[in-house]
Amino acid sequence: MTIRLIHFLAAWLCGQVLLFAQPSGEPIFSFGVVADCQYCNIKVPKTAQRQYALSPKKLTACVEHLNRLELRFVVHLGDFIDRDFKSFGDVAPIYDKLKADHYHVLGNHDFSVADEYKAKVPAALGLKSRYYQFRYHGYRFIAMDGNDVSLHAYPASDPRHKAAQAFHKKLPSGTPSWNGAVGQAQLDWLKKALNEAKRAGERVILFCHFPVYPENVHNLWNAAEVLAVVRESRSVVAYMNGHNHAGNYGRLAKRHFVTFTGMVDTEETAYAVVNVHADRLEIKGFGRQKNMTLPIAGNGN
Repeated sequence: MTIRLIHFLAAWLCGQVLLFAQPSGEPIFSFGVVADCQYCNIKVPKTAQRQYALSPKKLTACVEHLNRLELRFVVHLGDFIDRDFKSFGDVAPIYDKLKADHYHVLGNHDFSVADEYKAKVPAALGLKSRYYQFRYHGYRFIAMDGNDVSLHAYPASDPRHKAAQAFHKKLPSGTPSWNGAVGQAQLDWLKKALNEAKRAGERVILFCHFPVYPENVHNLWNAAEVLAVVRESRSVVAYMNGHNHAGNYGRLAKRHFVTFTGMVDTEETAYAVVNVHADRLEIKGFGRQKNMTLPIAGNGN
C-alpha cells in the first residue's frame, strides 16, 4: 500500500467519523444563511416590495438571534448593499457583531457603486479573495464569484468591462445585463477544489450569489457550464444562492439547488439556519424563508 493511498484512506475515514458520529436527532453542526440584505438609506412607499431602509433593523435582529445559537459560521449570499459605497459602513458593523465566523459572497448590487470604488468592494466586505473555500467537519464550502465576467464589477474604462460587453452580446437576446458569469480561471480553480474534496472524502456545499438551476432569468450567464462542472463531482450535495428574492428550489442528479429568500423584501425579515445531519440538510427558515428538508445521498452515489 502506497503512502499516498494511506493518506487518502486516513482522510476519508476521518471525514466519515465526523459525519456519522452524532446521534441521528442532533445535527453534526449548523450554520446561518442570509441573502440580499441590500441596504440603502432611501425612502420608498410602504407598498414597495423592497424596503431598503429597514435592512439594518432586520439584520440587527437576525444577528442577535443567531448569536444565541450554536453555529459554526454564517454566510451572506451577496447584495449586502443596494448602491452607494458608504452603505457598507452602515451594515458591516452590524454583521461583524456575529460571534460565529462570518463570510460574504459578492453580489451584483455590491458593485453598484461609483467606478472609483469598485475595486474596493471585496475589502469592504473583509474579503482577501473574490472566491475562496473553507472546511468544517468533513465538509468543504466553496464561495464563488458570479461577477467575474459582468457589466457592473469593473469601471467602464477597464478592459474587463469591454470583454464583458462582448460576452453579453453573444448571449441570447433579452439576457439580463444584471447577471454575470464565472470566468475560466475561476472554473479551473473550482475543478481543482472539487478534485481535492474528492481525494479528501469531503462533501461539498457551493455558495454563489447567482443561481444555476432550475432555469431562471436570474441564472448565471454561463450557468450550463458551471452546472456541468458541479455535476461532474459526486462530492457536491448542495448549491446555495440568493439574487432571486422570491426564493427557488430544484433538485438535479441528487444535488440540491436552493435559492434563499431576500431579506430586503417587504417589512418581514428572511434568513435561515442550516442544520447538517449525516443523511440530510434541514433548513430552518425565519420570516419569509421556508423550512426545507434535503436528503443527502452517499458520496459514492
